[in-house]
Amino acid sequence: MEGEAGDFQVTLIKKPKYIDESQCTGCTACVEYCPVKYPDSFNQEISQNKAIHIYFAQAIPLVTYIDDSCLYLKEKKCRICEGICKNQAIDFNQRAEKIEVNVGAVILAPGLEPYDPGLRHDYGYGKFANVVTSLDYERLMCATGPYQGEILRATDHKHPHKIAWIQCVGSRQVIPGGNSYCSAVCCTYAQKQVILTKEHEAEAECTIFHNDIRSYNKDFERFYQRTESLPGVRFIRSYVSIGREIPESKNVTLRYSTTDEGVKEEEFDLVVLSVGLNPPADYVKLANKFGLELNAHGFCKTNPVNPMEATRPGIFVSGAFRGPTDIPEAVFSASAAGSECGELLDYRRGRLTQARIYPPEKDVSQEEPRIGVFVCHCGANIGRIVDVPATVEYALSLPHVVYAQEQLFSCATNSAKEISDMTREKGLNRVVVAACSPRTLEPLFRDTVREAGINQYYLDMANIREHNSWVHSKEKEESTRKAQDLIRMSVARARHLEPLQEFDLPVNKAALVVGGGLAGMTAALSLANQGHEVYLVEKEPELGGMARKMYFTLEGLDVQKYVHDLVQRIYRHPLVHVRTGAVITETGGYVGNFVTQVNSGGRIAEIRHGATLLATGAEEYRPTEYLYGEDDRVVTNLELEEQIAREEERLVDARSLVMIQCVGCRNEERNYCSRVCCSHTLKNALNLKKLNPQLDIYILFRDMRTYGYYEDYYREAAGKEVRFIRYEPADRPQVEAAVEEGRDVLRVSVTDPILGKKLEIDADVIALAAAVIPSAGSEEATRLFKVNANPDGFFKEAHVKLRPVDFVADGIYLCGLAHYPKFITETLSQAYAAAGRALTLLSHDTVVASGAVCEVDERKCIGCGACVSACSYGAVELRETRLGKKAVVNPVLCKGDGLCNAKCPTGAISLKHYTDEEIFSQIDAALTDVRRSGAARQ
Repeated sequence: MEGEAGDFQVTLIKKPKYIDESQCTGCTACVEYCPVKYPDSFNQEISQNKAIHIYFAQAIPLVTYIDDSCLYLKEKKCRICEGICKNQAIDFNQRAEKIEVNVGAVILAPGLEPYDPGLRHDYGYGKFANVVTSLDYERLMCATGPYQGEILRATDHKHPHKIAWIQCVGSRQVIPGGNSYCSAVCCTYAQKQVILTKEHEAEAECTIFHNDIRSYNKDFERFYQRTESLPGVRFIRSYVSIGREIPESKNVTLRYSTTDEGVKEEEFDLVVLSVGLNPPADYVKLANKFGLELNAHGFCKTNPVNPMEATRPGIFVSGAFRGPTDIPEAVFSASAAGSECGELLDYRRGRLTQARIYPPEKDVSQEEPRIGVFVCHCGANIGRIVDVPATVEYALSLPHVVYAQEQLFSCATNSAKEISDMTREKGLNRVVVAACSPRTLEPLFRDTVREAGINQYYLDMANIREHNSWVHSKEKEESTRKAQDLIRMSVARARHLEPLQEFDLPVNKAALVVGGGLAGMTAALSLANQGHEVYLVEKEPELGGMARKMYFTLEGLDVQKYVHDLVQRIYRHPLVHVRTGAVITETGGYVGNFVTQVNSGGRIAEIRHGATLLATGAEEYRPTEYLYGEDDRVVTNLELEEQIAREEERLVDARSLVMIQCVGCRNEERNYCSRVCCSHTLKNALNLKKLNPQLDIYILFRDMRTYGYYEDYYREAAGKEVRFIRYEPADRPQVEAAVEEGRDVLRVSVTDPILGKKLEIDADVIALAAAVIPSAGSEEATRLFKVNANPDGFFKEAHVKLRPVDFVADGIYLCGLAHYPKFITETLSQAYAAAGRALTLLSHDTVVASGAVCEVDERKCIGCGACVSACSYGAVELRETRLGKKAVVNPVLCKGDGLCNAKCPTGAISLKHYTDEEIFSQIDAALTDVRRSGAARQ
């Protein structure tokens, strides 16, 4: 790659596949006849593959390719595949192709590599057959894996009953070949694997050996509790060593220590190593090609105040190349990188776009229903429980069903195309997809039906995963019958579906950002830098949010200076209009056309905008425990940070300081981890050691959740003689005022689990790691903008993985601490992501509104207003009409949830796409089978 930001010349080498992709249909007949077999790298070399194959079941494009193991490529032999292929798609004359591209920006998302314990023979991996990595185990569980979703041992192909997981393999290790950082995701993916294992075999015994459980992300604390509560699941806090392989059974023994019984040795059928995450393969070569700097761990070095920006201008980074990361963070870092590119290349926006052209829509409303049913295996999610072939046969017996087939993954590109093709070929005018939740995939299948030339509302989905296989995994026969019931009901409804039309709405190009903290200011600047007018509303007299109370980060950032500079950039930008000391009094409108009233200093202003970004921040919990508020020597972490910055005399002269973690969270009242507290505590401890090297510091903790690179600071603090004492939630520390050697001290009592004794520590200062809680502004925003919050009061995203910065309400986006506690770099990343998502709306002149909305029959309406109070979106209002006061639905605001429909006492409101006729037909279909089965029993 050569050039500079805005004008890069990139040379790509496209390797030959020896397949003409335009001719290959993915039928895999060639794969069947290929004589070459070798270990399949995608399935972790557990199963065999052929020289010609499809990379994996959902590959895009879903066509074969020939790799270097081919006999013809190596020895000029064979060529059987050429004779088998009827489409003449095999092309051994293909050569590597050089492609030159001119681009303005580059996003690097090369992913990561799992740690390979075979390099050091950790825990017998590569020596004992029944020791596998977590990635091996993922493939064992998968329907497209080596055993089609059955968890089997390599040695005897039997189901393992007693399984152990060992955490921190390749992570948190300062040894040759290990990684000093925490890989961040391993604790939670091990819990996921335990839950799935228990679904495969309810009686399985699962043990997780760990040091700290780092379930720090949103809702992960509850996920941890769910796993821990399963029968037959143990969490054992201990380092582990491999014992031996038992020759007769090939079982493996592990040695571990317990506080009660000392060192124990236990036998397991299978051992899973929870391996960490490494930088991508050839990361040094990759960095050299792009002229980038790497950090000490081999990941891409980024700007501390712009975590998507690499060290070379014009190159941005997303996903795990920045460091170990979970899926939601990877997804919003991708949107963030897109927004960064948008700032750089805004002058090119819209010049290369092409409108998608659909085939003309055929009017089939007067035709006799011809229904096609497509039943998805969803890998093992459905197919392992439901008898899919039998269900397809059953579907063919239903009235008006003229075609039915099974699909491995209906959402895969080839399967979606197959639905379109079969709809045209068989003359279908209704389509039923029996698969997963329509919440996730209904838009995809509607688009698929539209590609077939019929109205997209002629689609119905039967949810046979969330409503069936996932909740009836132990009742396979009943689950199959229920899948057939759901399909029968869906087919009955499909007969009455009507064509509906969506309509275009104009988009106001301005944006409203609510909240003037780091997230709100960053998102506002990103939008403004791309030519959009932004209204930034902050309830406090000045901008900055919680960052105003912070002074430094673990990485060394001067937070106050950064906030000051950011505020200056906000006020200097001509497209950003700031309202401080402002209160939002009223909201209205709809996606692309919102109207918000703001009271700023007694002056009411009406703001019209196309998108809304909520960044209302969070607050520090005010403790009621540990003498906080009764003794000024007990402070919170934020208060301590301010005292450190001021170098207060009390800290300079102190002899002993105790820090207590998990104050106000991970309890019944706030059942979540505040994520940042452990690292915040370490930051203060390390700065205190610089201020007062002789100070004795004790950190009382449950789990030290210093994920990612923060693990290095944990180790640094331990190296500087910061003492760490673990406590159990049932035996929390106690604090009381006392006098020792003539001086007033705070006496902290805590049980040390290693010594098995109660310790008493006399402290001059106690610092509490207080929880991060949603701000009052977040609660008010939830009400005003009609968006959702989770049980803890944080904003609830539309989908935790697929849409982590969107609300369900169209045109409204979220970012920052109001979403969940996070560090400054994570906040900035999500702020750019929210701006990027908003730009997908604001960069268009129009937005499409749904056709599935409510309508009112004025003749039946009595104007009672029950529907108005029921609608949480403000889509229904009472108006004077020629027939009197009647309910009127704004179709743009209507979300089609049907609450007004259910509330209406006269049946005046009907919901398009969910009419009485459609719903009653489903009920009749369900009852018909009940009557038949009852008659059969009689």
